[in-house]
Amino acid sequence: MTQSISSNRFSEILAPNTDGQILVEDNAFKQFGQETIALTKRLFIQLKRRPSTLVAGVIQPFMWLILFGALFYNAPQGLFGDEFSYGQFLAPGIIVFTAFSGALNAGLPVMFDREFGFLNRLLVAPLTSRFSIVAASVIYIISLSLIQTAVIIVASAFVGAGLPSIGGLMAISAIVFLIVLGITGLSLGLAFALPGHIELIAVIFVVNLPLLFASTALAPMNFMAGWLQVIASINPLTYAIEPIRYIYQNSDWNFLSVVINTPWLDLNFVTVLSMLVAFDILILLAIKPLLSRRFA
Repeated sequence: MTQSISSNRFSEILAPNTDGQILVEDNAFKQFGQETIALTKRLFIQLKRRPSTLVAGVIQPFMWLILFGALFYNAPQGLFGDEFSYGQFLAPGIIVFTAFSGALNAGLPVMFDREFGFLNRLLVAPLTSRFSIVAASVIYIISLSLIQTAVIIVASAFVGAGLPSIGGLMAISAIVFLIVLGITGLSLGLAFALPGHIELIAVIFVVNLPLLFASTALAPMNFMAGWLQVIASINPLTYAIEPIRYIYQNSDWNFLSVVINTPWLDLNFVTVLSMLVAFDILILLAIKPLLSRRFA
């Protein structure tokens, strides 16, 4: 007994199953999220067991605020701008440099996982995407940076820096997010490129303080020698510090406000944010081939 198949039914059989493809993609994305959350929880469990990292990350910038504020306590009035104290000037630099230092150290946990063999276990595990390892580290570092930023903002308010508006706080969070994202990606790339933690720590020590002093964290650009002004004007930290400083010093800020005066041209808020986004994209594109080879 034969059974005929209608033309409509025949077309349904031959048609591509797009619903099934979408379902598979949804499941893969869901599994990627679950893997990322699980790996992020692992990092926070490590932090809970060794809270000294977070405590030191909060105490150190607070000490910087106190000590540098006392160092320039008797500075001439108006040295850092009319009606602005050095505490107001310093707070943005401390916020960005603290976030930068934490992001620069982001590769150390991954490097230690490499050396102790735990990373090899993750690489042979049936993960949907091994990039969840990187995503978990990024989420962890960004979370710590935002916690440290909140503590510094509150602490700096008590030493005379004032407190930005709600919109200003949101803008500061966005700027911290952008600078931490790029530096974290760079640190993770170094963690997979360098042979061991000794080399990574050496790079961190070599890069950390020079980038601080070659930015506007501690002094305005017009205080610097000409050659250092050129370096500071291309330093990513400067592009994160100056918008935050402008928010602290100007309650009526907007996205068209000029926030950086470089030796070449003046940059407004939107341009600076765009340059930070471009910096992040450049770093992520640069490390993607390296991570793909390591995860292959």
